[in-house]
Amino acid sequence: MTDTVDCDIRQSLDRVSSQMRRNYGESLRELNLYAGQDNLLYRLWLGDGITQMQLCEHLKCEPPTVTNMVKTLEQNGFIYRKKDGADARVMRIFLTDEGRALQQPVEMKWKELREKLLQWISEDDRLVLRTLMQQMESNLS
Repeated sequence: MTDTVDCDIRQSLDRVSSQMRRNYGESLRELNLYAGQDNLLYRLWLGDGITQMQLCEHLKCEPPTVTNMVKTLEQNGFIYRKKDGADARVMRIFLTDEGRALQQPVEMKWKELREKLLQWISEDDRLVLRTLMQQMESNLS
């Protein structure tokens, strides 16, 4: 592959990534959320009552980052913390009704952006794209 093609790929990945994050971030702000907080909520929608350390592992974030997200989401009334019954040193994170109610609107925001991103890409090309993206991810791991 030529340097020009490699450079074009890099620039396209950068632009797509930046624009996706910008568009998704703007749509999440309509729900009083910021990018990244949706991933934390997503993990809780799968099953809440987990610890902040478990959230760190799931999000692949440092503890201070997760602590800040938890504080903000708690202040906004989407989650609450409760001491573990067996170990009072451990805080578990739970969804409030407001946090649960965000699941469908967040999923709709993501679906709208996904449809915009992939609108003129055929099903066959999507399968190839998925394979290529998975390979790139694996290469970086």
